[in-house]
Amino acid sequence: MIEIQNLTKIFHDKTGTVTALQDVSTTIQDKDIFGIIGMSGAGKSTLLRCLSMLEEPTSGKILLDGQDISTLKGAAQRQARKKMGVVFQGYNLLMQKTVAENVAFPLKLEKYDPKAVESRVQELLSLVGLADRASAYPAQLSGGQKQRVALARALASQPSVLLCDEPTSALDALTTQSVLKLLSDINHKLGVTIIIITHELEVVHSICNRMAVIDESRIVEQGDTKAIFECPQSPIAKLLLGKENC
Repeated sequence: MIEIQNLTKIFHDKTGTVTALQDVSTTIQDKDIFGIIGMSGAGKSTLLRCLSMLEEPTSGKILLDGQDISTLKGAAQRQARKKMGVVFQGYNLLMQKTVAENVAFPLKLEKYDPKAVESRVQELLSLVGLADRASAYPAQLSGGQKQRVALARALASQPSVLLCDEPTSALDALTTQSVLKLLSDINHKLGVTIIIITHELEVVHSICNRMAVIDESRIVEQGDTKAIFECPQSPIAKLLLGKENC
């Protein structure tokens, strides 16, 4: 379970301060597919970066199974990061390495046994439907295939949580549905909790059982996805869903 308690993130630069997140609190249960939506600049990506420990919160807590990961440093932080797989918006694949080498990369960094690495890579490529593309390079793949490689790599260390930053933003409608089905399969087969940051309402509606709406750095609405889509309460959710009269 992930508990976010009163999370605030303030950035400082030469022109002053920017509050990217303000007093954000929510709870994400194990095995949830949890969607976070909002307008551009609302704070979605900053929240993901705090969850993945790429940004340190200014204040507040992020509890993963009861441990406050927002305060961890060094080896303790690296150990906690193994529980968090991240799929970045731009895939972030290593262009000079094959599909198999990309998936194996985090395992080799952790000095896994070579035979165990090979077995895990084969298992993951089969899971994402790319067993026949192990020797291909990223430049030879479609956008959907690149996303599948990114998913396989994020799952390499057997994380309990998968963080996805706009996982379908660069994909066509058919490929989007294919990737969403894969995410749903991963959730059901592996029991991985999935958090999806997106501006695409259909993504949340398709596979997320719970969701939160961020507006101007705050969570303004959260709960059951079906209930929010049927009758949103916050002004921004009503606007996003086209239900101003609800």
